[in-house]
Parts: sequence; C-alpha cells; structure tokens
Amino acid sequence: MLTLPSNTPASEVDPRLAADARELQTVLSDLMRVVQFRDRDRICCHDVSVTQCYALGAVLRRGPLTLNELAAELYLDKSTASRVVKALAEKSYLERLPHPDDGRAVLLVITEAGRRLHGAIERDLQAEVETLVADFDPEVRRALASLLARLSRSAVAAARETCGCRVG
Repeated sequence: MLTLPSNTPASEVDPRLAADARELQTVLSDLMRVVQFRDRDRICCHDVSVTQCYALGAVLRRGPLTLNELAAELYLDKSTASRVVKALAEKSYLERLPHPDDGRAVLLVITEAGRRLHGAIERDLQAEVETLVADFDPEVRRALASLLARLSRSAVAAARETCGCRVG
C-alpha cells in the first residue's frame, strides 16, 4: 500500500489517479443508480422496503444486534432504525428479545419467516446478476467480485474514519 505524507495529494504521486477516479465515479454512479432502482422494484414486491430488506440482511449476517448496532450498520439515525425495526416486527420478520447484559436494551433477532423472506429476495437478485454476468469468462467474474469486495472494504474503512460509525 502506498503511504503518502499527510500534505501530499495522491494525484501528485500518480497523475493518472484523478482521471481514473473520475471515470470510476461515473461508472459506479451509473451502476448504483440502476441497482438501487432494481432493488426497489424487486424487493418491494415482497412487501418490505429496501431498507427493511437491508436490516434483515444485517441481522442475518451479524446475528442478534442492538438497535444502535443496526443503525450504525445501515448508516441510519436511531429513530429511523427504530421505525424500520417496528415495521419488521409487526410483519413478524424480526423479534425483539431482552438483552442478557443490559436491562434497558433489546436484541433484534431474525425470525424464520424473516429468513425465508430474505432468502427469496436474495435468490431473485442473484438470478438477475447471473443473467448480467453470464457472458463474462469465469476468471473475469471472480476478478470482478474480488475487486468490488476490495473497493467495498475500502469504502467501509473510509466511512468508519469519516463518521466514526461502526459499519461492515
């Protein structure tokens, strides 16, 4: 990894960096816009919002979470996360259980119905991605996944640094 003195812009060390970053920003912006609309259209067919689906995924991946942990994971304020949890609990996709170590807190746990719903949504979204990358060589698909995972880790680390959030 390249380490720069704190007052040296990275683009001075690599003059191509600014142009590459601009091109990547444009491509990512286009891709994210398409994915956001696709997610909204596909996920909402399952009677949950995109944010509710992300919340289910976070609890499924990380295990029981407190409301504060979920809010940080989703980059939401606590009141918004609370409304998301309330809606998911009313639909029986999440349960609120007493926190074993903190009498004031609750743990959010995904229910079996929540697992089934999230699995169905993930299968729908994966099928669409399979269609998109079917013509790519297997090595290219694996390299793409590896590069995007690395970019995602960098973005999470930058978000942690910038906002002090506990994410990822």
